[in-house]
Amino acid sequence: MTPPNSKPLTDADIERLEALLDALPEPLQPLDVSALDGYLCGVLLQPRRLLAEQWLRFVADVDGRPAPAGPALDELHALALRRHAEINTAIAYRNWFDPWIYQLDDADGTSESMLPWVAGFAAAMDHFPALMDMDAPDLVEPLALVYMHFDPEDLEDADTLLEVIETLEPPGDLGEAVQDLVRALMLMADVTRPRTPPPRAGQRPGLARRPGGPGSGRPRSGSGRQPR
Repeated sequence: MTPPNSKPLTDADIERLEALLDALPEPLQPLDVSALDGYLCGVLLQPRRLLAEQWLRFVADVDGRPAPAGPALDELHALALRRHAEINTAIAYRNWFDPWIYQLDDADGTSESMLPWVAGFAAAMDHFPALMDMDAPDLVEPLALVYMHFDPEDLEDADTLLEVIETLEPPGDLGEAVQDLVRALMLMADVTRPRTPPPRAGQRPGLARRPGGPGSGRPRSGSGRQPR
């Protein structure tokens, strides 16, 4: 699943990626590294595969404005593609991976540290709404585990999702919140990227049915912009 020349990013690679994002000139508003990670997960969980040219332009600017061409942008894209490939492999095989979520020194609770990642995920949903448009009841709970870190007032037209969020027990600490997040992503993948078991001998493969049921509504996060 991972290109042969693609290796997981090291801590030094992540620092370099952060530096490249910070160096982008105004008025561009790039995602920070945590928001970028959430954005990539949102891209990869779409029911239809997105081409790199569709999603890469929102890495350097949340509104998709073009960034200055050159070696720095090429390097930024290469690092983002490597992380994309790493997460893709984890999701495809339902393997654990470490989201780029960091304890903020001045965070007032777990959700504040989770928020940059979740905002990046929400930005992907805003740009590519196919996942949120699915009529799939099995998506409601995992989406609630992600969006529970937003202020309820920031979720518009998502009454069903808010009802589920109200039933969830807040995570005890950041480690528990991250575990819940990865579990939620894999549950979403079971809906949008199901693993089809090989047919038994003599059995013809059947057609998968699209899940039906009430929709969850589409939570809105505003612009999804992160502070520079």
